[in-house]
Amino acid sequence: MHQLVNSSVFSVTSVQVCHVPHDEHTQLTVKNTPGAPATFSILAVLLTVCCLSVCSSIFSRAVQFLLQLKRSAVSVSVTEEKMDPVEVFAAGEKGRGLRVTKEMSAGEVVFAEASFAAVVLDSLSLQVCHSCFRRKVNPHRCAQCKFAHYCDRTCQRAAWDEHKQECSAIKQIGKAPNENVRLVARILWRIQKDTGLVSDAQLTTLDLLQDHLSQMSSEDLKELKVDVQHFYNYWPKKSKPVGEDYVTHLFGVMNCNGFRLSDQRGPQAVGVGLFPNLCLVNHDCWPNCSVILNPGNQTALDTSLHSKSRIELRALGKISEGEELTISYVDFLNVSKDRQQLLKKQYYFDCKCEHCSSGIKDELMTAVRDTDGHKPSADVVKAVTDFSLQAVVKIEEARTEGNFHEVVKLCRECLEKQDPVFGDTNLHLLHVLSIASEVLSLMHQSSEAAGYAQRVLDGYTKLYPPYNAQLGMTLMRAGVTHWHAGLIETAHSLVCRAYAILIITHGAHHPVTKDLEASKFS
Repeated sequence: MHQLVNSSVFSVTSVQVCHVPHDEHTQLTVKNTPGAPATFSILAVLLTVCCLSVCSSIFSRAVQFLLQLKRSAVSVSVTEEKMDPVEVFAAGEKGRGLRVTKEMSAGEVVFAEASFAAVVLDSLSLQVCHSCFRRKVNPHRCAQCKFAHYCDRTCQRAAWDEHKQECSAIKQIGKAPNENVRLVARILWRIQKDTGLVSDAQLTTLDLLQDHLSQMSSEDLKELKVDVQHFYNYWPKKSKPVGEDYVTHLFGVMNCNGFRLSDQRGPQAVGVGLFPNLCLVNHDCWPNCSVILNPGNQTALDTSLHSKSRIELRALGKISEGEELTISYVDFLNVSKDRQQLLKKQYYFDCKCEHCSSGIKDELMTAVRDTDGHKPSADVVKAVTDFSLQAVVKIEEARTEGNFHEVVKLCRECLEKQDPVFGDTNLHLLHVLSIASEVLSLMHQSSEAAGYAQRVLDGYTKLYPPYNAQLGMTLMRAGVTHWHAGLIETAHSLVCRAYAILIITHGAHHPVTKDLEASKFS
């Protein structure tokens, strides 16, 4: 940032020299304080700058131009930064919301946002990079705190500004606290360093976000107070003191506004972060946007070319100007009653979206087998449902222990009872089929795994929205499974279908999409 003019009358004039994407045009904007901007091509500025040393007349005219601007009380800035096409509005019972200020097309990035603060989950702290949130085999460990792990020294250097106070605090107490405490501490260090508003594009402050403390159960409040106590044991004495009420508020905000950062190779969460603008996007079970973590790029030798990890809000279809932006806070593959209960418990609101209000797709999710017009009795359906719930507990226990042969055995037993009773889109059936396909793939029993994967896809295609990240990832994994089973033509078809979805939900430059595009399956 280079300041050109600073006067009590003339607004500060600045020039930002930034990397400009090939599909955008940087422009010189002359802004009169009360009026609308006038725009000139950046080419004029570049020509003027280049000629300063060789042509005094051009230099003289440039000085006269700036003096004229000063007399007109205007400011000049060259910048690639543009405001996101969104605005905050009053969304009735939902409180505040975000809507677009121009029409958006499928796959367009509505906005991208770096985290205010983010941390890796406790359970994956040794397996996931604490900078870009990629999984890494044998990651590089921080030699000071011995807790943080990184892809390499490049990621470690990129994360140092956020990690240095955390590093010192962990060394002081001898161990890292849980992810909730680490996240709130990072939030507070960021606030003390940059205040609560870290960029012009930030649409709200953390003080204005809801903490829902008054709606929490006594048990949840008890757990929150334990975290607050752990926070004060962790917070360094040399750091600026923070009042308990504000710390409690931040824990409440994090509890209902923290965004789970998903694994780049699947739906599993690997971290949690706070993204102020994303917090303003309301829920819908059938949303018009998806959120994806883009880990950025820290591989270039020139650090000026690095891009930060960020979330991207992407349009799933055409969004009209003035239309509210929505995302889904929970997986759609739950019947409406269960989704409403999950949302009430975690986010403290009653979902009244069309799919919940009308129970859309509930019948498919609970479908039973219809054989020549005959359906199983309610008692039989209940018995198989209860058996399925108990079986899944045993299956998950065996999978956690790595006993894959037991997992497959239990899945086959469960499917024998489910197949005569449940329809092809029944959630209990799809759950067991999905586990069986995944584990059989790991055991290299690809033919059987491919058969189960196809049944899962047939069900998911009837249940999920057409552009859904989970559906896209499932198609991609099924394509790999079919390829290993020797079903090359089917594998190619599945991968092409996956790419058509992921190009919308993830974008062309996301690692998942790029890997798929470059793979031998495509």
